[in-house]
Amino acid sequence: MTLALDEARRRSRVIEIVRSINIAVVVFLVFYLAVGLLQPTYLEPAGIMNFLRRAAPLAILASGQLFVLVSGGFDLSVGSLVTLTVIGGSMLTSNDPSKTYWAIAVLYAIGFVVGLINGAVVAYLRTPSIIATLGTLLSVNGAAMMWSGGAPRGYLPDNFRMFGRFVFHDVPLIKIFPLAIVVLTAVCGLAYWGLHGTVFGRRVFAVGDNARAAELAGVEVEYVRLGVFVISALAAVTAGVMLGGFGGVSIDVGLGLELQAIAACVVGGVQLMGGRGTLVGAVAGALTLTALFTLLTLLGLPQPLKETAQGIILIAAVAFGAWRQRRAG
Repeated sequence: MTLALDEARRRSRVIEIVRSINIAVVVFLVFYLAVGLLQPTYLEPAGIMNFLRRAAPLAILASGQLFVLVSGGFDLSVGSLVTLTVIGGSMLTSNDPSKTYWAIAVLYAIGFVVGLINGAVVAYLRTPSIIATLGTLLSVNGAAMMWSGGAPRGYLPDNFRMFGRFVFHDVPLIKIFPLAIVVLTAVCGLAYWGLHGTVFGRRVFAVGDNARAAELAGVEVEYVRLGVFVISALAAVTAGVMLGGFGGVSIDVGLGLELQAIAACVVGGVQLMGGRGTLVGAVAGALTLTALFTLLTLLGLPQPLKETAQGIILIAAVAFGAWRQRRAG
């Protein structure tokens, strides 16, 4: 009898460990291994560092989007805010490196205001977040086009672009270490602490699970919704600064990133109706999408197929999440 109980406990522990593994982590490792088989340099330390550098902006966007999704909302405005950040950076600095840091401060202030507007419209005007942020997407894109005259102007100074481009060389063992990974680690650390280690994070989960019950329990739902949209907007500005470092000034830099951020979160197991999600899952989802896009590029497949694959993965991830939720229920 004792042996049978011990065996049952061991099986139970194994099952719990298996269930605790985020499926996105497994899928990412499979995709990355496929990438490494096609291009062995990706399996070298320098190749891994460069991959993480390219994945960092999407992972940061997903980290911000996670807060909104867990609270039961959507933020479709982040892609346009990325575009505004890149274009605004070039306009504010006017090719002058001495203006970089105050320009970045102004961009974060703009992001804060955009997030505050999104949160206020959703929280106080009771507008569905998908509609409110769609309006913001169009408005911010329009503002960016008017600001730049409809075309890229100027360039970003080197000290602005360093957050996406700068690399520490001659690092022991790994050879190179991009500054973008430092930024990604700092953002993810703050996001993990904010969502999983604070009272505010617990309130975000409560609002996403049942906003009415959270309100009756004394949670200030409006403030929570304001907070998650501000966090998402600030993450978008951070991603915009990094993407400006990668590719310079472009009016299309943020195109489609809002959907990629949502897809990354869903692939990572975030529940679209709110109340469930982890930072590890969101980041793993972003890494998975980046690995998939890299794999399709190495296979020589066209851009439309990449978008099709992204849509199929999103549908499959939502369907798998719904199936798993039914099984748990």
